[in-house]
Amino acid sequence: MECYTASRSLGFGKEVKRRILLGTYALSSGYYDAYYTKAARVRRLILQDFQAALEQCDALLAPASPRTAWKFGTFVDDPLAAFKMDILTSSLNLAGFPGLSLPVGLGADSGLPVGLQLFGRAFDEAGIIGIAAALEAAMPRIGFPAGL
Repeated sequence: MECYTASRSLGFGKEVKRRILLGTYALSSGYYDAYYTKAARVRRLILQDFQAALEQCDALLAPASPRTAWKFGTFVDDPLAAFKMDILTSSLNLAGFPGLSLPVGLGADSGLPVGLQLFGRAFDEAGIIGIAAALEAAMPRIGFPAGL
């Protein structure tokens, strides 16, 4: 029990703890049908959409975030803003497909990395890693982010 408590209190940051608590709340008695059952239905629809799209191609590309990377500590006092930065990767996580993000450039205004996410069919991790390697080899080096 001591190891469990230490790993949960010291091993996770504030944002991870916040998300665990939200998930626990949504699964608690009285909220299961209101949240979990509906979410499971939406998850199934997302999965079906990705499966249909991936029948026509080997992988999908999309932005990793609605904006460039941000400076460390930017959203410390605004957890909702930090949560919104994950919005474009959430559907991939719900569908359960393999994916990765890679930097593809630097923002013109911020000088900070712009991310691209690449995802593919279930259990085709090798395929998306190969595509990512080919993309990295074909793209010019982006240099170092501003301030480093």
